[in-house]
Amino acid sequence: MVFERQKEAFFAQSASQKKLVAASGSQYSCEVGSPKFYTLCAFGGLLSCGLTHTAVVPLDLVKCRIQVDPDKYKSLGNGFKVSIKEGGMKALTLGWAPTLVGYSMQGIGKFGFYEAFKNLYGGILGEENAYLYRTSMYLAASASAEFFADIFLCPMESVKVRIQTTPGWETTLRAGAPRILKEEGINGFYKGLSPLWARQIPYTMMKFACFERTVELLYKYVVPKPRSDCNKSEQLMVTFVAGYIAGVFCAIVSHPADSIVSKLNANPGGGVMSAAKELGFAGMWKGLGPRIIMIGTLTALQWFIYDSVKVAFRLPRPPPPEMPESLKRKLAAAQ
Repeated sequence: MVFERQKEAFFAQSASQKKLVAASGSQYSCEVGSPKFYTLCAFGGLLSCGLTHTAVVPLDLVKCRIQVDPDKYKSLGNGFKVSIKEGGMKALTLGWAPTLVGYSMQGIGKFGFYEAFKNLYGGILGEENAYLYRTSMYLAASASAEFFADIFLCPMESVKVRIQTTPGWETTLRAGAPRILKEEGINGFYKGLSPLWARQIPYTMMKFACFERTVELLYKYVVPKPRSDCNKSEQLMVTFVAGYIAGVFCAIVSHPADSIVSKLNANPGGGVMSAAKELGFAGMWKGLGPRIIMIGTLTALQWFIYDSVKVAFRLPRPPPPEMPESLKRKLAAAQ
């Protein structure tokens, strides 16, 4: 009985979403909550995370080196200068392969599972409560999705950070992954999972909840016309702006844990507490500037690509939530 209720909740959509799909005729290629919908959302996540993280590998490399060795890499500009001096321009691409593979896998979990958990929790709450407690629903759905997404990401993240920050270590994924497996076993790929969760779960909760509410506020207070009157290009521009705003907050809340992850993977023998102690409070905030630039741009582009995939495949894109009519009647009757 419990399983059946959960199953019903998982495939349930709100009344507004059903009306949206029903009224659209052939406008949409599938319904919210269908297997095709989740599959294409996961594909959108793969593209949005895999491509964007790979594109900023040079910035990520310098950021990681500043976190691990701030005495050598004193600033963003100095970090680029030293890295190029030691290894040439090619050195700035170190770690691109594990980045592409790892973050593509993470994107599948992050975006695909988010849509699934949001639908699940929305079905459990019911239409009225899903509206009233939508921020909490966004936070819970994104945290649940990221828990699994990080399990997909962690092995490649451990290879990437060692390639980028450990002098004399392997320089390719095909050499680095077997080396970790041989020297440390499977645990070597997952020793950074706890700090990765500590970094990524708050980051993703902020990324999705802040984005969802920012889109809602932009259409309410900034955009001079309803979303339904905006063309696709205008809607995607709102998506990009909301994504950048969310990205700035994401970078700030997750930066200390990001520094610990970098330090931990660069020093395989250490633990989380020893890495935090060695960094100190001030050290945990080293590299925040380049990370804000990186994550702000990254998050904006991710949302833009993800929304563009939805547009390209004609997936339902429900408008910002509005108060259900039943709740309006209840509030009016209470006055």
